[in-house]
Amino acid sequence: MAAATPSASKNINRAEVVDQQFLRHVRKLPQLSIRPEAPNRLADIDLLALFQCQLQSRQMDLMARVKRLENKVFYTIGSSGHEGNALLGQLTRSTDPAFLHYRSGGFMAARSLLGGRDFITDTARSFAASKLDPASGGRHKVWGSRELWVVPQTSTIASHLPKAVGTALAIAHAPRIGHTLEIPADSIAVCSFGDASVNHSTAQGAFNMAAWTAHQCLPLPLLMVCEDNGWGISVKTPSGWIRDSFRHRHGLHYIHADGLDLAAAYDAVQQAVALVRDKRRPVFLHLQTTRLMGHAGTDFEVDYRDLAELELAEARDPLLRSAELVYQRGLMSTAAIEAEYESIRQQCLQAADAADAEPRLTDLDDISTPLAPWHPDRVAMQAEQAVADEQRKQLFGARLPEQQGRKHMAILLNWGLRDLLAQYGNALLFGEDVAQKGGVYTITKGLQKAFGGARVFNTLLDEQGILGLAQGFGLLGYLPIPEIQYLAYFHNACDQIRGEACSLQYFSNDQFRNPMFLRIAGLGYQKGFGGHFHNDNSITALRDIPGLVLACPSRGDDAVMMQRTLAALAMVDGRVCAMLEPIALYMTKDLYQDGDSGWSFAYPAPGQQVPLGQGRVYFPDATELLIITYGNGVPMSLRVARQLLDQHGQRVRVLDLRWLLPLNAIQITEHASACQRILLVDEGRYSGGISEGLISILQEHGLSDRPLQRITGADCYTPLADAAKLVLPSEQQIEQVVCNMLGVDTSPHGL
Repeated sequence: MAAATPSASKNINRAEVVDQQFLRHVRKLPQLSIRPEAPNRLADIDLLALFQCQLQSRQMDLMARVKRLENKVFYTIGSSGHEGNALLGQLTRSTDPAFLHYRSGGFMAARSLLGGRDFITDTARSFAASKLDPASGGRHKVWGSRELWVVPQTSTIASHLPKAVGTALAIAHAPRIGHTLEIPADSIAVCSFGDASVNHSTAQGAFNMAAWTAHQCLPLPLLMVCEDNGWGISVKTPSGWIRDSFRHRHGLHYIHADGLDLAAAYDAVQQAVALVRDKRRPVFLHLQTTRLMGHAGTDFEVDYRDLAELELAEARDPLLRSAELVYQRGLMSTAAIEAEYESIRQQCLQAADAADAEPRLTDLDDISTPLAPWHPDRVAMQAEQAVADEQRKQLFGARLPEQQGRKHMAILLNWGLRDLLAQYGNALLFGEDVAQKGGVYTITKGLQKAFGGARVFNTLLDEQGILGLAQGFGLLGYLPIPEIQYLAYFHNACDQIRGEACSLQYFSNDQFRNPMFLRIAGLGYQKGFGGHFHNDNSITALRDIPGLVLACPSRGDDAVMMQRTLAALAMVDGRVCAMLEPIALYMTKDLYQDGDSGWSFAYPAPGQQVPLGQGRVYFPDATELLIITYGNGVPMSLRVARQLLDQHGQRVRVLDLRWLLPLNAIQITEHASACQRILLVDEGRYSGGISEGLISILQEHGLSDRPLQRITGADCYTPLADAAKLVLPSEQQIEQVVCNMLGVDTSPHGL
């Protein structure tokens, strides 16, 4: 037979080739010389169960290719060639949290068998975007199950690895503070990923964090599974890259397993699981696989792979070897194997048709509801809870903080965190330099001494790792309070919040949560110190994250009350919350003149809190002009307002937003409607700042009929020294614009 030409080979359906090859192989088994099976501990009953799972996974892939053409399936990235991961599903427990690679059909089939779930029906619903999909409720094709502790995500670049490390650390950490887990104490965390994903910085950071933890002899029950098929879509992984990169990696125990042969791999996979569970050490399991049918249904591999190479990969189909094993052991005849294969095919096709007939998401509220749950009454009740005074006196001394007079923000934030750690026994505070040093601005000073190293601790210098830890701890019932030392450092790890943390409730239909209260020191006005990294006023990346709650206090008492609300939101609704703390206001004591203590405030009594979205209004009777601002813009605007009142009798209303995400459109438009003119003072950049959202709100609510101006930072990084003043809004700018809007004469004679 002549070899197929390139143009002809493009038209060949490789899924059909793989399908028919399996059937031909099964029919020829009696005539084949089957290689002997190596000694192993794989029992007959387990082999049969694994083979069943592999067949189910394969037929789901074939079904997806068929039903995609009928517009009944919306996802075709398959697991063909990776079905050996069924071993992991069988040898781990349904209470071992799992964070899976998208080629994990075999794993899910095996774990479904353990947990009594119907893999075919569940997966068909996920493929079809059915509202009855038990994983995401029809929002996305994800491997996930609350019952089976498979945590849904859509990670394609191993961005789920940091939270897998965090989950393993949380499991090991629980006994240190008497935290009760939902899962057994000897559980392990499992994460799987592809060989191409290993090269991503997120993955490398997770490997480093796992090894760094193990190097210190800290327990970390984590099984990291690299499913190596040799390809990253169309980019080939160099031969031996995974083996040579990890077999001598310090801190990670390397085990290789042939995922193309269930019998050959069984003992190695069992050893890997046992080592993690018994020794509480991280293991890197290198599972050899292959990739069949391309990356996805629309991927024509012949564009970048030789036909001979494709055929060689197809000859390594793990189902061929599995069929040989069950036949060789006398567990199934060739007729029985073929009958089972065809029976499962029909089950999958019928399940797809049934799922297609089920309702899909057709309402925006239905789609978005799990993204940002909010129960204000319950949140308020949680925030109002307080620790008994006797316990607080042990932390603060005889004089409680609310009895110690007016203080600046840094002190009040510290006291607020102390109260939160006392109120929530499951709260952990961690980050770079937060322990003995107490943070670079002393915000966490003394907290480790008060609560111990198990609850307040330093991390390695890796923002992705810090946020991964927060997700893992939150997933297992803690209240994590991570710190990102500077806003500029957050951008290195933004996807851990955007793509991972905030998406979990959405992709799991609110079945899984990873609550956290994230603290970020940032914004500008550092008097030229530190340049860009210490004066980062770019909040655009935070504004783009669905479901995130973002607070930005301008004064210490508000900061404390907002801390309480954020912690309550995390505990009650599982929300991912962040507080952007203005560094320049940490130590600010005065407002109008030196020594007036106008920006120092009394510590709010326990239980006092600021409801989500509620801003603070100054001079509420003023109607001539409204300044809407936040952070550093608040004291600057207040000084301008006082000067206008003292010198010209003009009254200016100032609205401190306090909450930057979500913006409170009702309160904003209420105050804007009551004033004749509007000025937006936004210390963020011209492009992407909060003022853009404010303008949209005002426009959409019919308030474009009145004079409106905005003052923002420049679209520029912040330089050193006095040049920093040129890129940030100034008090003089605010004064000039306000005077112009009010028609105040600012000439020397007018003043």
